[in-house]
Amino acid sequence: MLRRRARAILNLHDLIIGIYDTNFIGLNKLNHFGALFSTGSSYTELPRKLKQSERKPWVTSVNELKRRARLEKQERNVVREVTLSPPENGLLVKKLVPVAHEVLAARTELLACVSEVVNSTPIYSCSLCGEVHVGYPPHKIRTCNVSGSKTNKEHTWEKGGIDQVLPVVESFHLYDRLGRAVSHNERLQVDRIPAIVELCIQAGVDILEHPTRRREFPLYRVAGRMIDFEKRFPKDDSSAKYINTYGFWESRKKPCEDKKSLNLQYDNIQGFAVRGMEAWEKMRSGATKVMESYAVQTCAYCSEVQVGPKGQRVRQCQAFKHQMRDGQHAWQEATIDDLVPPVHVWHVQDRLGDGLLVDRLKRYYGKLPAVVELFAKAGAQVGENYDHVRRADVVVPGLDEEGLVV
Repeated sequence: MLRRRARAILNLHDLIIGIYDTNFIGLNKLNHFGALFSTGSSYTELPRKLKQSERKPWVTSVNELKRRARLEKQERNVVREVTLSPPENGLLVKKLVPVAHEVLAARTELLACVSEVVNSTPIYSCSLCGEVHVGYPPHKIRTCNVSGSKTNKEHTWEKGGIDQVLPVVESFHLYDRLGRAVSHNERLQVDRIPAIVELCIQAGVDILEHPTRRREFPLYRVAGRMIDFEKRFPKDDSSAKYINTYGFWESRKKPCEDKKSLNLQYDNIQGFAVRGMEAWEKMRSGATKVMESYAVQTCAYCSEVQVGPKGQRVRQCQAFKHQMRDGQHAWQEATIDDLVPPVHVWHVQDRLGDGLLVDRLKRYYGKLPAVVELFAKAGAQVGENYDHVRRADVVVPGLDEEGLVV
């Protein structure tokens, strides 16, 4: 009896495999389907979206931070001079100055390329939860789970633009990065500029509109206190001629000063996409290298960022338990994703048909940063470093083939 059942099961299995091979996707796609749930898949899930009451993960462990705090407390009790290294002593890290210039140039080139590509590739944004989709038509994946959303959790799409693909994270511009933090009463008197631009300025890029103090003599730490032996601007420092000593720091532009615009000439959109993909990778890798030496702070509960060794003291945090902090931010070490948010969107490899993404097949879809997805749809090649999130080894089945995938 058992032999008959086993033989019948084997015959049924061979029949299903034969029909599957001839009528559906062929031998090549069958191999891809077999890799959907293989143990050798390199797909890695992205970090889940944090709830409003959850804190961002620590970059440095709490035990390490406590150890550093104990060492600093011991140093304050001993009256001795401590020699600091750049940039902690106020001087520039010379090897990072050209890297900062490359990051700022890559950002300018990236903005120019994105502004050209968005004219040919539509961008959609959910008016309720802020979900972003690149390409037409917008997906039907039901992940809109916020107050006021539809009962079926479908998104309410509206046309978006470059701000949804490349959101700007701003930071207070510090004239002296080692000076005192911006207070709450000074919040309207200090300029706010893109955080990555502020990072480049502190790393050595000189911008006339946003002057900064460049020291020629280092600072010293004595008994836990910073001692600045440079009492005034050096005599050869010409930047002081264009600085007002009242209100927020402004620069008086020269009458003959003209801004140079970036001129990129390509015959098709693919050229802009390829150049933009290179600029995106160069900007993120360069900014990551600069952040290894120059500190950047972020709020543990909201998206506020402050470039510098300490956070600002503006009481504008509306996140979880802000009443206990009197509206101040809970500062901690930032990452490159806090400085340049990637804004992950759904991605499908070699999609056939109308390109509509449905909720039933979302477990087969991968994800990519919105900028990378935008350039990929315009013809740029996606790097191998994104293979772990975009599911390059998976072929998405059709709706009639979903039940055959095991």
